[in-house]
Amino acid sequence: MAKMTNAYDLPARKVIHTVGPKYAVKYHTAAENALSHCYRSCLELLIENGLESIAMGCIYTEAKNYPREPAAHVAIRTVRRFLEKQKSKIAGVVFCTVSSSDTEIYKRLLPLYFPRDRQEEEIAVSKLPADVGDENGETVIDERKIRIRPLPAGATDRAATTAPIDLPFDSGLASKRSSFKLDSYLDPSFMSLIKDPDLRRKEQWEKSAQAQKGFNYAKLLGYGDLACPSLSAAEEYSLHSRYLAKANSLNLSEIAEMKIIYRGGVDSEGRPVMVVVGAHFLLRCLDLERFVLHVVKEFEPLIQKPYSIVYFHSAASLQPQPDLGFMKRLQQILGRKHQRNLHAIYVLHPTLGLRTAILAMQMFVDGEVWKKVVYVDRLVHLFRYVPREQLTIPDFVFQHDLEVNGGRGLIVDPRTKHIYQRPSG
Repeated sequence: MAKMTNAYDLPARKVIHTVGPKYAVKYHTAAENALSHCYRSCLELLIENGLESIAMGCIYTEAKNYPREPAAHVAIRTVRRFLEKQKSKIAGVVFCTVSSSDTEIYKRLLPLYFPRDRQEEEIAVSKLPADVGDENGETVIDERKIRIRPLPAGATDRAATTAPIDLPFDSGLASKRSSFKLDSYLDPSFMSLIKDPDLRRKEQWEKSAQAQKGFNYAKLLGYGDLACPSLSAAEEYSLHSRYLAKANSLNLSEIAEMKIIYRGGVDSEGRPVMVVVGAHFLLRCLDLERFVLHVVKEFEPLIQKPYSIVYFHSAASLQPQPDLGFMKRLQQILGRKHQRNLHAIYVLHPTLGLRTAILAMQMFVDGEVWKKVVYVDRLVHLFRYVPREQLTIPDFVFQHDLEVNGGRGLIVDPRTKHIYQRPSG
């Protein structure tokens, strides 16, 4: 609900108060619809009191565990749906943000729901989530929708033989009603972005059946099952949003303490760096689902802009590694933004087995991403791409580098762990 009071000494005529919902993954849909109703109630009070403009803050708060980007989607699409019905009565809606992260989210999402030109509209078609809400902006649950199917052939024949009943019918009134319904309640171009749920489910089944039907060379070669179907841009975005919302609601500190992935500094050209340590990936004692959630949460700030990955494969061949099926699924969850903004993957101390696996990923998973791999045999060569002071390197990586390369021509400072070329002569 929302309530209106006088503004008194504030620079506004009125103040509208509302309370955002608490968030829990288990009640994700209920929280989304409650948040949507908060925004809609404020806008309804605006019109009821003859006001024409409103400045709205972020009703959701971190104190209530609401993930920020999914909440921003709900806020913007609810306002969009309301304006489709009441655009003649509202002169302006201002979204007020108090943090740089919220500002970046709104700058990125507003053009998707309010495209200003044809180019932004084409981008919105590919980047909008699969569910953009109903006519009020509330979440649509496919399983709860009533869908009317055409009658079966036999029923149609029986209906045709039944004597028709003459009833008074005004075709002009019917067309007027339908056009009124369409013009005042729904924007056809916006609603056309939502595929029929039955058709979407059928397409997914057909993709899965087609993938399973083909000969799985990757599985034959021991690289895992790669038969999962490819996803559209909207499906990937929706998948990523669900994982991000769940990751933000959980405490994943035990995964973070394993130091499998962690933030580094920046590379030689100023791009942020994510560090991955293969030897810390203990597959036997790791909950893969929670690990994926941790990956999504850690990568989210980086993948918005160009970034690089440094992978330490030092001594990682002693540990069992995930198969290509897992890597393909992880890549789908991270989404196309990760693929587009990834600059390079610097792999230190690659083995023959790893090179073969990466070649298989180029062939079976994604050639665009895995062709960005740069192999680095010596630690000192890695510093050409990422400066030493920008990386936190485990001690065993230094030891492995000396063992593999024999330490020829290198000096390691035992205190700072810096590596220097031995002066000649």
